[in-house]
Amino acid sequence: MSEAIKVQQLSKTFGSDAKALDDVSISISTGEMVALIGASGSGKSTLLRHIAGFVEADRDSVSKITIFDRIMQSQGKITSEARAIRVGVGVIFQQFNLVNRLKVLTNVLIGNLGNMSAFKGSLGLFSDEQKQAAMLALTRVGIAAQAMQRGSTLSGGQQQRAAIARTLVQGAKILVADEPIASLDPSAARKVMDIMTELNQKDNMTILVSLHQVEYALNYCRRTIALRAGKVVYDGPSEALTPEFLNELYGAESEELFLPSLQAKQKNIDNVWAGMPPDQATEPTMNSNMQ
Repeated sequence: MSEAIKVQQLSKTFGSDAKALDDVSISISTGEMVALIGASGSGKSTLLRHIAGFVEADRDSVSKITIFDRIMQSQGKITSEARAIRVGVGVIFQQFNLVNRLKVLTNVLIGNLGNMSAFKGSLGLFSDEQKQAAMLALTRVGIAAQAMQRGSTLSGGQQQRAAIARTLVQGAKILVADEPIASLDPSAARKVMDIMTELNQKDNMTILVSLHQVEYALNYCRRTIALRAGKVVYDGPSEALTPEFLNELYGAESEELFLPSLQAKQKNIDNVWAGMPPDQATEPTMNSNMQ
């Protein structure tokens, strides 16, 4: 299976010595849906922004980030290809990314800007075909009825669904989502996660999503990557995560992040590997700092 995202030896320092990322290396195959977890300040958002090509790594590093074998950045420098590569990478943030004064349809049409001339884009000269595609995207995420409303009138969950529709119009093959459900109620959060799962399964979209509540990683993602103090401390099956490991990972934050069913899963943890076919029982990678 080909690699959609490959991060090699990525380090990022803010200020004189505050390391946000410390020699991070991960690889995500095309069609995977992977959860990224970790306590506040662990480096999740910084990692996602590097992958999206928004932030440059430390200049003295040997880091490299490739998207479908095309170099987004190398040794702390964004490449000349980055703009073209970004067209294939959809990004959703925790804070809703709509222009409140614009109609929902227009917000979705903005996904076309990377594929348009600067002149047409600046004037909002979208074709009928583009408008039809935007309506189809809104229909797919379940908010076509709100197309002509202002972005400010949508609920939080609807705004995130509109942002997903925008990535569909963009033609993204990868979706990078930075805590997209952190501000949503459980019902809206499940709807957003269901939509991302459908895109992953039906469209083979590669998804890397950082999640504040581990429950969603367990329920929606087969693989989880955990960060602590800018380092990868776990990379493996979500079902192999234990409450003990998560309590150590999150510390004081753990009680408010884990839903009751996570504790119930502990009874089955010891049977995970025994119940898996031998060719699928890949041992997770756990950094010695967390063992």
